[in-house]
Amino acid sequence: MQRSPILIIGKNAKTGMRVERRLQAQGYKTRAVSRSTSPAFDWEDPSTWREALEGAESAYVTFYPDLAIPTAEQTIRDFIAMAAETSLRHVVLLSGRGETGAECAEAGLQASSFDWNVIRANWFMQNFSEGFMIEGILNGELMLPAGDIPEPFVDVDDIADVAVAALTRPELRNQLFEVSGPRALTFAQCAAEISEAVGYPVNYTQISIEDFTQALRDQGTPEDMLWLMHELFTVVFDGRNSKPTPGIEDALGRPATDFNEYVGKVMATGAWYRSGLQQQA
Repeated sequence: MQRSPILIIGKNAKTGMRVERRLQAQGYKTRAVSRSTSPAFDWEDPSTWREALEGAESAYVTFYPDLAIPTAEQTIRDFIAMAAETSLRHVVLLSGRGETGAECAEAGLQASSFDWNVIRANWFMQNFSEGFMIEGILNGELMLPAGDIPEPFVDVDDIADVAVAALTRPELRNQLFEVSGPRALTFAQCAAEISEAVGYPVNYTQISIEDFTQALRDQGTPEDMLWLMHELFTVVFDGRNSKPTPGIEDALGRPATDFNEYVGKVMATGAWYRSGLQQQA
């Protein structure tokens, strides 16, 4: 019987909230933390880490804003060093495909005394419906600094399923899972598939990285997030991640969710609904 809670760092993150729900539905005790919980957990304040860690033996770890940022590697190493002084024995770390900085942070975990898993993910499908792109979708004009490089976008629900499997199935420990969708699409192709589903035009326009980051800056986006967006669009988004990977099938024994399945799920929620416009079935 499970006596200790499974720690989830990133209670309100796209994957963290899904991992928590899945674990609780299976009867596992959880402790999901963020800056606003009690105990609190703040990556920028190491004094908050130990209380969150105490008593947990396994943890699902998401790093904010992203493992690619320059400070992430040392922060993860500091976290691992503190966690080694507690009851923690197994860490499942969410990472990003093709990010050199993230791979350095991964290496710190893999070299530690912990059992580990790394889930190295492509861009989330949910960025179109729960992230920074939804406003563009609703306005019918998605503008990003990306051309016709395809990306096998991954469903966050699939990531959560892999994380739960890694946390609860000992035979999966000490493995890296590269997770993607089954089909690589450009942003323009994604916009076209969404447009067909929602019943109003969603056009895609490529803009310069300078215009994109300035628009984010005008909206008050923090500098570390601006750096991240610049890094993702100018360095990582060069085709290195265009080939789909089998990580979801390897972990779960089923295919990854296709983009059109994701679109169907979002349509059922009404997230892309615009008042006064008839939606297609």
